[in-house]
Parts: sequence; structure tokens; C-alpha cells
Amino acid sequence: MTAAHTKLINFPMIIRVIGFLLIIEGVFMLTVVPVEWYFEGYSHNLMLISAAITLVIGSLFFFSTAKINKTLSKREGYIIVSFAWVITSLFGALPYLLQEDIPSFTDAFFETMSGFTTTGATILTDIESMPKALLFWRSLTHWIGGMGIIMLSVAILPILGIGGFQLFMAEVPGVTYDKIHPRITSTSKNLWAIYVLFTFIQFVLLWAGEMNWFDAVNHSFSTMSTGGFSTRNNSVAAYGIYSQYIIIAFMIIAGTNFTLHYFALHGQLRKAIKNEEFRGYLGIIFVLSLFFTFILVLSDQGIEQAFRESIFTVVSVLTTTGFVTVDYLSWPVLMWVLVFLLMFIGGSAGSTSGGMKVIRQMLLIKNAWMELKRAIHPNAVLPVKFNGKSVSRDIIFKVMAFFLMYIMLFVVGMLLLVVIGLDFETAIGASIASIGNIGPAIGQLGPTANYALLPDIAKWVLSFLMMLGRLELFTVMILFSPHFWRQ
Repeated sequence: MTAAHTKLINFPMIIRVIGFLLIIEGVFMLTVVPVEWYFEGYSHNLMLISAAITLVIGSLFFFSTAKINKTLSKREGYIIVSFAWVITSLFGALPYLLQEDIPSFTDAFFETMSGFTTTGATILTDIESMPKALLFWRSLTHWIGGMGIIMLSVAILPILGIGGFQLFMAEVPGVTYDKIHPRITSTSKNLWAIYVLFTFIQFVLLWAGEMNWFDAVNHSFSTMSTGGFSTRNNSVAAYGIYSQYIIIAFMIIAGTNFTLHYFALHGQLRKAIKNEEFRGYLGIIFVLSLFFTFILVLSDQGIEQAFRESIFTVVSVLTTTGFVTVDYLSWPVLMWVLVFLLMFIGGSAGSTSGGMKVIRQMLLIKNAWMELKRAIHPNAVLPVKFNGKSVSRDIIFKVMAFFLMYIMLFVVGMLLLVVIGLDFETAIGASIASIGNIGPAIGQLGPTANYALLPDIAKWVLSFLMMLGRLELFTVMILFSPHFWRQ
């Protein structure tokens, strides 16, 4: 690669922004220090040491590049976002390594990447024996990654004289139609305010029930980020009916486009209710939950328990949260196969959930139906419409490209895992659960298992798939294109 090919990339600016993101991460680490002192005593300062290391390195990156050209192009945005998730995960693994509760660097990185990408896949075999500070940091990585540390930064970067638009576009590359504010910084601040508000409301509701403050905070972090890390070995199954229904409600909220929450909170509830994706999203939950309930009731299970286990599983998998109250692999084959197929859908665009997103599935179905009509009426103008608006062919092609690449990467991931030594069923489950940021899978990685049994090379493959899924493929894959690096 020649200098001419790379001279337009502002590498000092990339270093500066990544340094700023590390400073943000270090500040979040500092919030865990009081938790460590509360549970472990003032002699325990490993979170403080982790924060200090992160803050020092981040400050060196940031302040050593103060006198530079602060323009940020789209290319730099892609580079920053992709590398930010790797670097923040590397530093985020420090607390695990210093505590020596996860002595393996591979395991520590896997757990941290799983946290920041809100996947919820864990290598921990006894969660309840872990130090409380680590469990808090583990859930906090979910919460930071849920709305996106990049989303947070675009609200602050303009204050530093750095435009945040390119970061926002690289972090949020999905299909969207409604803007809540013409300025991207204001949009980011509004979304984060809603995120914090819902997290606080869920915390209060859980704490008012059977959970103590620590469990309520952790599960609120994990729910609103659609992450799935729990403080209990049995996940949410360790709690009663009240807590489970509260978590169901907030998983549905977290899997909804946050733009619709903004409209609803500002009195435009009708605009949210009429949204086609929102209706499709609720429709999937309603139909599958009733179908699963019907089958479980026929198996002599009580109606309330059957309904609760059904809707919890459907919502948890659809929103890619990954909380567990029942082993769905013990259900009749048709049911757990449908749960597996649900892993390919995901929540709404503009939510904290992973997966392909409901809007893409709906656009693919609408376009397929229109193609049938076009075959019958070749001279007719039959555009695909969504929310009453015509969808351009360019967007349809992008959706089709995304779908094709998603399936291809899922298959490639599965084949790599088979070559590494995983059985076929486990490889299929691990691949889709990672690229979809779901966590629980099928095979040996079902809802009652964990990822500790996998060889290290498999964990690195899955870590990459997690990042791909979290950044919706193109943000990362574009870096592997020779054209991206050419002038």
C-alpha cells in the first residue's frame, strides 16, 4: 500500500477519537469503584487500577494529538467505529485479568466483547461466585454498548471541535425514516436521555419487588441494552412472576425503535402506533407467544405458566436479549425450531437489539410480493411502500445485499466452527447466536449451557462475529475492501 493511497486518512484524528473513547470507558470504570469498596472493602482497588490504566492511555492518545487537523471523513468514521469496539474490549478485559477470576486473556476478551456487543454469551460457569464488582462491570459493559459508546461520543465530540456525524452514520447504518431532530448531536442526547429514563424506571420497579438494589441495577442494565447478562446462575428463572413480567415489558421496550419512544413521550403516540415495523414486531410476539402457549397447555402445563414461559422466550430471543427462564430445547421439536428461526429476525431498527431487524424482513417480503405482481403486470409502476411512503430501489438493493451477506457470514462462521471441531448443531447455533448478538443458542450451547467448553480459536471467531453483528456487517466488512484504502 503506497503513501498516496493512504494520505487522505487522518490517522492522528483516529488516534485522538479512540483516546477520547478510552477516557469515557475509564470514567465508567470509576463508577464501579464504590461498588468494589462496598462489597470487598477499601483494600480492593483493582477496578481503580483498571480505570487508571485506561484513563492514562486514553489521555496520552487524546492530548498527544491536540494540534492536528480535526476534520473527520466517512472513511475515518468506519475505521474509528470498528477499532473502537476492539480496543475498548481489550481495556475492558483488564478488570477480569487483574482480579484473576478469568485468568485467560481469550476468555476475558470474549466476555468483554460479548458485553459491549450486548451478545450475552458467557464463559462463566459459576456466576454467583464472582466478585460483585466484576458482575457490575460485566452488566455495565452491556449498558454502555447497548446505546453505543459511539452514540454517546457524538453528543460530546462537537464540544471538542470534532464533528460526530460520520461516527453516528458508521455506528447506526440501518434503515431509518424518521428524524427526531435535524442536528445529530441533539438526536444522540435525546436518545440517551430516553435510555437512561427507562433504565431508571425498570430499576425502581425491580427493586420494589423481590430483587435487592444490586440485582435490580444489573438486570436493568442488561434488559435495556438487550444484553442478557444476569447475576444468577439460573438467569431470570431465579426470580418470581413479578420480576419476570417486568423484564418482559422492558425487553419489548428495548427492542422497539427509540425514535418511536421519543414520539410517544412527546404526545405523538399515534405516530408510533401506526408505524408498520412496530406493528410487525408486536405481531410476531403476539402470534408466536399464543401458539407456544397453546402447545404447552396441551402438554398439561398451567395456562399462566405456559403463557409466561412462551412470551418470555419469544421476546428474549426476538429482541436478542438472551435472558432465560426455561430450557426451550426441552420443548417439542417444532417449538425450539421456531425459536431458532426467530434468531434470524431480531428487534426493531433503531433499538438496542441485534439481528437482521424486523424492518428488513418486512421490506424483503414486500419486495418479493411486488415482484410477483410485476411479473403479471410488467408495465405497471409498483413501488414497495412502507409507512405510506415509497421505498427507493436503492434501499431495497441495500437490504437485499445485507440479507445475502448476513446469511453468507453466518454460513462461513458455521463452517469455520465445524472445521475447528464443533458438532454441526452447536456450530449452527453458535454462529447465529453470535452474529445476531443473542447469546443462548442450540446444541451444546443451549439456554442452560455456556461457552466455556469452546476452544480458544472458536471464541476468537465468535468474538469477530459478535462485532460484525453489532455494527451491522458493512461497517466492519468495508475495511476488508481494497477500494476502501485507495485514494
